[in-house]
Amino acid sequence: MTSNGPTPSPTRWLALVFIAAAQAMVIMDTSIIGVALPRIQADLGFSQENLSWVFNAYVVAFGGLLLLGGKLADLFGAKKLFLTGWTVLGVGSLIAGMANHVWVELVGRAAQGVGAALIAPAALTLLMMLFGHNPKELGKALALYGAAAPAGGTAGVFLGGVITQYISWPWVFYINIPIALITLVFAPRLMPSASGQRGSVDVLGALTVTAGLATAVYAIVRAPEVGWGSAKTWGALAVAVVLLGAFLGIQAKRRQPLMRLGILRAPNLAAANLAQLLLGGAWIPMWFFLNLYLQQVLGLSAFPSGAALLPMTVAIMVMMIVVSPKVMARFGPKTGVVAGLLVLAAGLVVLSLARPTGNFLVDVLPASLIAAVGMGLAFIPSLGTALSSAPPEEGGLASGIVNTSYQVGSALGLAAMTALAAARGAGQLGDHTALTHGFSAAFVGAAVIAVVGALLAALMLRIPRPGKVSAESTSDSGVRA
Repeated sequence: MTSNGPTPSPTRWLALVFIAAAQAMVIMDTSIIGVALPRIQADLGFSQENLSWVFNAYVVAFGGLLLLGGKLADLFGAKKLFLTGWTVLGVGSLIAGMANHVWVELVGRAAQGVGAALIAPAALTLLMMLFGHNPKELGKALALYGAAAPAGGTAGVFLGGVITQYISWPWVFYINIPIALITLVFAPRLMPSASGQRGSVDVLGALTVTAGLATAVYAIVRAPEVGWGSAKTWGALAVAVVLLGAFLGIQAKRRQPLMRLGILRAPNLAAANLAQLLLGGAWIPMWFFLNLYLQQVLGLSAFPSGAALLPMTVAIMVMMIVVSPKVMARFGPKTGVVAGLLVLAAGLVVLSLARPTGNFLVDVLPASLIAAVGMGLAFIPSLGTALSSAPPEEGGLASGIVNTSYQVGSALGLAAMTALAAARGAGQLGDHTALTHGFSAAFVGAAVIAVVGALLAALMLRIPRPGKVSAESTSDSGVRA
């Protein structure tokens, strides 16, 4: 096959290890603190109301800054942003681990989120630079990258339990530091360099979109605590809408905008990002409430509950690395996205049938494996379509947009399903029947999100012409081989 790009790097697969590790780490940092929260609360004096901000400070910073991180990767070079992000993440992890006051802990967690927002879009841009010349290799690279996300999430739960139980809670943050140092030493030799683009940062656009996204995520994650119908929730959402509207107005007038609005007209880009948003909105609530069911209803401790998620993680990795590329090569990305979301919905419905007196083998394992198959089918084609729909020079921006879509969808889905579960009894700790009813409601709600995602993908994603799904035609989409 004739390459349209530069000569492939001989170390590209080793570089992919660091890129996949970056994806695993930014996801792991959202899950690793769960088991440690009670000890963090006891040592630092968090109130019950404010304890959730150990998680939320990271999510707000991460989700709010992803779009800016993608644009900075285009302007200053993905390699430079990747390394800068790891530096910020390492410093934030050190602050969070050494914290002796509530505000210091929150500053450290927010700094970790800033670092992750720089790392995630830069990592995807670097992946496209390394493998975009060969659609077949790109499909494999995206599969490995995608499999790193559930691996990181499960590793976070597993390691969080082990570290908290056998070492001490600060090490759930310190674990990032040696990984950051190793990356900073070796990644510069492996990652492709690019000078970045000429231009200036749209400061006003960056401020409005970051503030708008952060305010929206803030409103979403606070809603279960203060109430979805409260003035605080609706006031924050109104502010977010105003800020995001102002951002769009600014982008329409700027000669060098932070986000060229015309990028949204690229074929399939908006549809693929919507699929990612709804996929995150269905998957993350399932993962969250499955953890709670394992611990609060089945009575598993931190270590075995983490181990209980390993079959699901293995299934996702096999689907992403082995099966999903073959489905895309045979049927195109649309089939994978639609079928994957429907299978995920089916797994969630089966999971909603879990019993208060159930067990792992009957009530969890089959349903979690079905859901894992769906996630494995849908994630890679929707991600790859979103990335490859944008022009190469806007790869960082496309990475920022798709990461933002997934993270904001995750936050919105989790907040909504948390409210639904609480309304159905999930707040009644110790009452296994009430807890199970609440969790089941959340699983059904997440299934509805997945079905809506499948329907929208079926309507909006462009259908490839019969007989054109081949290695030659995939060079246009970057994801069909």
